[in-house]
Amino acid sequence: MIRPRAVLFDCDGVLADTEALVNRIVAEDLTSRGWRISGEQARETFLGMALPDMLPMIEARVGPLPARWSHDLSRRISVALLAEAQPVPGAVEALRAVVTAGLAVAVASNSGRDELHSKLERLGVAALFGTRVFSFEDVARPKPAPDMYRAAAAACGVPPADCVVVEDSLLGARAGIAAGCRVMGFTRETDAAVLAAVGAVPFAQMRDLPGLLGLREPVA
Repeated sequence: MIRPRAVLFDCDGVLADTEALVNRIVAEDLTSRGWRISGEQARETFLGMALPDMLPMIEARVGPLPARWSHDLSRRISVALLAEAQPVPGAVEALRAVVTAGLAVAVASNSGRDELHSKLERLGVAALFGTRVFSFEDVARPKPAPDMYRAAAAACGVPPADCVVVEDSLLGARAGIAAGCRVMGFTRETDAAVLAAVGAVPFAQMRDLPGLLGLREPVA
């Protein structure tokens, strides 16, 4: 791969190993409202989706939700993330290697703003991104629309064609491709063939990312 000028990271499942935690909380909430669903089923149903896109699906099953449902659920998730979130193995080391190599970095997530900042603080990487942090609340349309990755590229001062997006979901990979970026598809949550079908380059270990970007040898 030609060395990029910027790397744009998704968060959940790429940097933060939060999928099980978040899906457990979502499943508990929905089960209490009459939709009996497990954390694994929540993952399969909502992987990569922003809360606004989840709402119609949920209300079709449980009826109208309280006006502050999204806010209250996001707050509950944020509190849990600050206490429990862990990094994806090799992710923080790979991110630091990208920064050390002199590339610009940004993070773009379909999480809410408070949730996203909680994750980055918990992982100890918020300072590496600075203000280049984008949630679904910061753009007109969440993934799979290209808005978030276009905004992230602009924040880095780099054309999308010179950016590599690191994603683990089909929705996110589509967003990166639609934005005009190259996409590396992390296969921890999504099958390699699914990611490759939309134009992403699959890879299996975050520690391998710097080498795949042409920066240096994989992280030990």
